[in-house]
Amino acid sequence: MSVHLPSSPTVQVLLAIWRRLLGRSSIRNDEEFFSIGGTPELATQLFTEIGQAFGRRLPPESIYHAPTITALAALLENPGTLSCLPLVLLKQGTAPPVFLAHGLGGSVFQFFHLVKHIQTTHSIYAFQAKGMDAVHEPLDRIEDMAQFHLDAMKKCQPRGPYFLVGYSLGGLIVFEIARCLVETGENVPLLAMVDAYPHPRHLRTSQRASLIFQLLRRQASAISTWPPRQAFSSLLRHRDERRPNSRVRKQGVAHQIEASPTPTFERIRDSAARALANYRPKFYPGEIKFVRADIPSEFPADPAAIWANLAAQLAIQTVEGDHESMLKTHFASLGAVLSHYLQHLPCSE
Repeated sequence: MSVHLPSSPTVQVLLAIWRRLLGRSSIRNDEEFFSIGGTPELATQLFTEIGQAFGRRLPPESIYHAPTITALAALLENPGTLSCLPLVLLKQGTAPPVFLAHGLGGSVFQFFHLVKHIQTTHSIYAFQAKGMDAVHEPLDRIEDMAQFHLDAMKKCQPRGPYFLVGYSLGGLIVFEIARCLVETGENVPLLAMVDAYPHPRHLRTSQRASLIFQLLRRQASAISTWPPRQAFSSLLRHRDERRPNSRVRKQGVAHQIEASPTPTFERIRDSAARALANYRPKFYPGEIKFVRADIPSEFPADPAAIWANLAAQLAIQTVEGDHESMLKTHFASLGAVLSHYLQHLPCSE
């Protein structure tokens, strides 16, 4: 098999970086990053080194838009090229697309492992938060995020049926998108919300009290096995995390595949936190398929108490793990549930 020779200084530099990061002695200029051993972690490292070598910071997620050395060189050599689009194609298929929305503080990398375990003929796209290109300002209202992604969806797929999946904060975004679609007469055979809840301030008093009791009981159970000094330090830290905005800023950040702590990322995360704090869901005249973690953590243990009165129908499925590990570790279990949904819904092909 012949190897394409480097055709420019940019290609030469990229080729050296790719070879070192991927541990390969030879790479063709048209080979795709993820098909030859690339991972989100390596992509983050790749774009850090690109920033050092070329003086241009690009989000690591740009690898989906420029997955080969040739495409990435063209992106770097043309500063005006758009580096961050609203939709990212994660898996090519023949059936109408499925659209995924990631959690607060995450990115499309959140679904890197999950999509490999979704058995379907549908193409799979992920929403990319506005502002990832460090050019546009991020959005700070769920309604505006929904409209931004809905516009992108319509360009990709002008008419339904639409299939929507949202994790954590992303669940609220696809919930709002589904409401908008149904209001205009569109068909939404699948609205799947994965461990997605509104901010506690929008829960009933009894629900907030139940959540606080759940959190305290969980913390007490864990602390009871710790040395006294460690337990005291944890209580102080827990007190600080319960201050206004601290919990909402944390939500969804710990369980993502780590994104670079850049000013751009911080702005997007903070804007999303404000969006979550201010969003109050309205009634959806369709069915929610809700996927919950079997280990309650910082979220309500009973999704029906939150969502049963906000949708015409609610079906709940439980998967392995807690809010963090259901996507980070137990992605095969979650993938199996989503595969089942797609394989057994009407109008799925």
